[in-house]
Amino acid sequence: MKLWIDDLRPAPAGCLWARSVAQAREMILAAEGVGQPFTLLDLDHDAGDFACQGGDYIRLLDWLEETGRAYPIAMHTMNPVGRENMLAIVRKNGWKLVR
Repeated sequence: MKLWIDDLRPAPAGCLWARSVAQAREMILAAEGVGQPFTLLDLDHDAGDFACQGGDYIRLLDWLEETGRAYPIAMHTMNPVGRENMLAIVRKNGWKLVR
């Protein structure tokens, strides 16, 4: 299963949708808890109104790094600076970048 993380754009078919960092963390922990971790995390950067629930989505990458988790990452953000900042975290950790 894939996790789509975005405040506005609905998840494409075959993805679960998280709108905040807090919700994404809960969904990741729940999936791991039943032995079915996500096969891809597809992130936006700007969390909009949902930023109050964990910050912009780059904070999810910080949490993955802090907790030693590694997931394939895709990014659908339109924010070029945010994308570069997220790419730096992905590259630093050697995580698989899908797009």
